[in-house]
Amino acid sequence: MTTLIEGKKAPVFKGVHQNGEKISLTDFKGKKVILYFYPKDDTPGCTAQACNLRDNYAVLLQKGFTVIGVSADPIKSHKKFETKYKLPFPLIADEDKKIAEQYGVWGEKKFMGKTYMGITRTTFLIGEEGKIKKIINKPDTKNHTEEILNAWNEIG
Repeated sequence: MTTLIEGKKAPVFKGVHQNGEKISLTDFKGKKVILYFYPKDDTPGCTAQACNLRDNYAVLLQKGFTVIGVSADPIKSHKKFETKYKLPFPLIADEDKKIAEQYGVWGEKKFMGKTYMGITRTTFLIGEEGKIKKIINKPDTKNHTEEILNAWNEIG
């Protein structure tokens, strides 16, 4: 679980997305950012989450949000995932886990009796001034957009 705190500055990340282009939090200064971390491309929960954001992308844009996904998968995997599901937003390939570590979402996980290291599904809502407005731990993958909009409305 992340040690970051709502109301504090979001760590500035730098990475490369599925089209091989560099991307940084500083590119979105003055914009509202949905930075969502997910475990793995093309798995049931991650696909449900990405498709929910895709299906509601026009609403998110209308509300002034920029959507950015992050996982430890390589660029090639992200490109395949983006193409297969027609995802309209960047997916950062965080293969060295630096961004996940900056945001405190890389750690020990358990699944079916096995312990391993991985990304904990977490979403950060970052305001125009670069501060974390809300942290959504364990997002509801099938209703993530609604969850985001409700959280944003609560914080005003």
